[in-house]
Amino acid sequence: MTLDVHLDHPPARVFPYFADPGTWHDWAPAVEVRRRVGDGPTIVGSRWAAVDHIIGPFRVRFEDILEVVEPEERVVWHSTSPWNSRVEYACTAEGRGTRVHADYGGDVAGWLRLVALLPTFVLARILRRDFVGLRRLLDAEDAKLGAFAKPL
Repeated sequence: MTLDVHLDHPPARVFPYFADPGTWHDWAPAVEVRRRVGDGPTIVGSRWAAVDHIIGPFRVRFEDILEVVEPEERVVWHSTSPWNSRVEYACTAEGRGTRVHADYGGDVAGWLRLVALLPTFVLARILRRDFVGLRRLLDAEDAKLGAFAKPL
């Protein structure tokens, strides 16, 4: 599945959120926890222990592994079983904002296969909630900065 989304913020502001799983719980509704495994900088091969809240009391535990990072342009994450998925976020400057091309793929395992059976438009709607959350977060940051920029 591929989503094409425009955000009214430049790539320098948008991209860091895709590249840092530690922020995902701030804007992606299903994300409960992302915790770095190990020390050092976030580089290709870095791993993050992950917990997603799916439906009701159900939680899924797995790891996210950084596969590709091209600063301010592209980042690719692989999620281990049961998600067995890959997501690529490609950011392109578009006017004063960013065009995000998000490509999701994989072969979910176990009971999560039920999620994969949802109609495409339902899956797309679920995934678009992440972008709504990111837009709100960036807009709130702008509003907070704007409040400090106004003279008293």
